[in-house]
Amino acid sequence: MERRSIEPVPAGERHGHPRSLFTLWFAANMQITSAVTGAVTVVSGLSPLWGLVAIVLGNVIGSVPMALHAAQGPKLGIPQMIQSRAQFGVYGAVFPLILVVLMYLGYNASGDVLGGQAVAQITGLPIDLTILVYAALSALIALVGYRLIHRFGWIASAVSVITFVYLSFRLFTGHDIGALLAESTLDWPKFLLALSIVVSWQLTFGPYVADTSRYLPESTSTRATFWWTYGGTALGAAWAMSFGALAYAVAGKAFKGHEVAYIVGLGPAALLIPLLLAIAIGKFTVNVLNIYGGYMTVATTITAARPTRELSTVARTVCIVAFAAVGGIVAVLGRGEFLGNFLLFLHFLLYFLTPWSAINLVDFYLVRKADYDLAAMYDPNGHYGRWSVPALVAYVLGIAVQLPFAEFTGPLIPGADLSWLLGLAVPGLLYWLLLRNRPRAVPGPR
Repeated sequence: MERRSIEPVPAGERHGHPRSLFTLWFAANMQITSAVTGAVTVVSGLSPLWGLVAIVLGNVIGSVPMALHAAQGPKLGIPQMIQSRAQFGVYGAVFPLILVVLMYLGYNASGDVLGGQAVAQITGLPIDLTILVYAALSALIALVGYRLIHRFGWIASAVSVITFVYLSFRLFTGHDIGALLAESTLDWPKFLLALSIVVSWQLTFGPYVADTSRYLPESTSTRATFWWTYGGTALGAAWAMSFGALAYAVAGKAFKGHEVAYIVGLGPAALLIPLLLAIAIGKFTVNVLNIYGGYMTVATTITAARPTRELSTVARTVCIVAFAAVGGIVAVLGRGEFLGNFLLFLHFLLYFLTPWSAINLVDFYLVRKADYDLAAMYDPNGHYGRWSVPALVAYVLGIAVQLPFAEFTGPLIPGADLSWLLGLAVPGLLYWLLLRNRPRAVPGPR
């Protein structure tokens, strides 16, 4: 069982190669929730052809900031959200932390719903029970921790490739996909909305990635960490989302609300159980990451009030079990309108997490240039203090500037959503202007 929680990983415990990040993030994206997200691009009213264009372009763009976060792990050896204290202050970081906790809970609940559907079809047990069983199994892997999560990523990647190659073949040979793609009218507002949905998928991985790279040696190349992460996340998501978009275009209402049943129904009855198992295994990786990152974010939030550098084994276990239990309960209560709720959830996250990502990346790469006092991140009286007014101002303005361009708050282009562009550019630029001349901390003990 992993011993580390929110404290820095000592140099003597660093290990591994960044190529493990490819299989981990490929597996995290090559799964059924990605397919559902791809279906949402067509649900929004976009033609299948332009839905595929939005999926590829959105992953190419959105994976850049996501993979830039990954490089922070080897350099600092700490969880992603602890590092936010350097920008926002030890207490100020609680604001984005609470939103990240909600993100982890939402994604964990959505994973429990889809994984539970697969288990229910395999076992014949009630769906509410299988959702809770799936949540409990995910929590078990999260309890064992970092090494098992990465090793499971290798297995899940192999299973996902085999499964999606086969399902893609069945989809293309069983339906006239060419006729679907021939309808290629471009609706710009709907295209921009679909693009924002896909970009948000990748941007909301920002709080995860350093958690999964922090055990790599500090000497690990930033370039290698970036490209192995970028390749895995962009390729896995683009493939699974494209499959989901085409599946919905073919099936329509038969897909919506019955995602697992439709997908496994592409194969013959003899392969029903293997396909269901493959979907359950494929969903496992990201579900475990949701619990793993969620418990560390909860711990980071709680320890702001009572500073500490680490959790006991008992406290770590309690956090993981409690987080998984809450996610399972939310899944049971919210599974009825899953696809619609998931679309609303993605948009909600985009408005609040994009400014955090911009501030965090500007601070790491442009302001402090990976030069941090790790001890001060655990001390409200340290160099980073309790509150950072510049970061909080940039964060609030980064949220506010998105509202005129957001789909749900009166967009300037009806039906479109351009908020994520401003959510990245404005708070990042403002934070850099306010902090560019501030002296950096002298690195402290790790």
